[in-house]
Amino acid sequence: MDLVLPVWFEVGSLVVLTLILAADLLLILKRPHIPSTKESTLWVVFYVVLALIFAGLMWIFAGGEFAGQFVAGWLTEYSLSIDNLFVFVLIMGQFAVPRRYQQEVLMVGIIIALVLRGAFILVGAAVIENFSPIFYIFGAFLVWTAWRQAFPGGDHDSDVKQENFIVRLLRRTIDISDHYDGAKLRTVVDGKKFFTPMLIVFVAIGITDLLFAIDSIPAIFGITTSPFIVFTANIFALMGLRQLYFLLGDLLDRLRYLHYGIAFILAFIGLKLVFHAMHVNELPFINNGEHIEWAPEISTWMSLAVIVLSMAVATIASLVASSRDKRAQRRDAAPVVEGPGDAEA
Repeated sequence: MDLVLPVWFEVGSLVVLTLILAADLLLILKRPHIPSTKESTLWVVFYVVLALIFAGLMWIFAGGEFAGQFVAGWLTEYSLSIDNLFVFVLIMGQFAVPRRYQQEVLMVGIIIALVLRGAFILVGAAVIENFSPIFYIFGAFLVWTAWRQAFPGGDHDSDVKQENFIVRLLRRTIDISDHYDGAKLRTVVDGKKFFTPMLIVFVAIGITDLLFAIDSIPAIFGITTSPFIVFTANIFALMGLRQLYFLLGDLLDRLRYLHYGIAFILAFIGLKLVFHAMHVNELPFINNGEHIEWAPEISTWMSLAVIVLSMAVATIASLVASSRDKRAQRRDAAPVVEGPGDAEA
């Protein structure tokens, strides 16, 4: 049975979420600053609580299955969005973006991501509706992406290399100044108009968003085929990303095993998609075009449990390993105290 929410709830939700994003953007434009840990924490908590309230309303209006799909999709996109932050850190460092203006850069990145993902969601929903074998392709793609996450071989560096190519192309075709002028895209140097390096940063962020959208949209379609759930889960995952960037800060470097957790989630969802494709199989060269009934169906709640457990294990293991390394460094740096016998010898 198809899951259905009242139209007024869907429209009202999108309007409210758009207003919140607009207010967040205006706040940044009117008062660019470096958010404190307390401010970042409060915003992250606000968006997490808002997402849970949203899930609760879904439960009331459409039942637990609908709410479970949203939460599972939101957590999946949230974990993938945290992976985005690693590349954002590289971009900010590579182009020496003043910390005061990093909020604006991140907000522009979030808007670009929403536009790109919205387009991908519309295309993905249309393809799924008319071509069920796409689940085989999505599943295989996610398993391959999981392998790439677990054994990156410079995966994040490759993203930056692709951005560097675009940067070199931009510098050859348009005039770009050597210095920032606040958060402006255009500036004047010796009477001549130039683009500022902020343009390059926005382009680099946009390319990163495109690469991650290609990975994340098939992942959430492995949890739900409802475009409304897919889009709202992406909105909630991205809404707190800016504050999470400042809240985590140097902690990102300590999450050394996070990519293993993300890889396991992607591989799990990839296999789930393949099993679902087998259930709805229409390909004539597979089981004579008949549905494959013995393939297991993975429930939404099992998916949710796997997602939460994977991220928890990866995060705890990372923090434990980081703490162990710090203790070892302190032991190595501690001075050796000689006893009386050693001094006489």
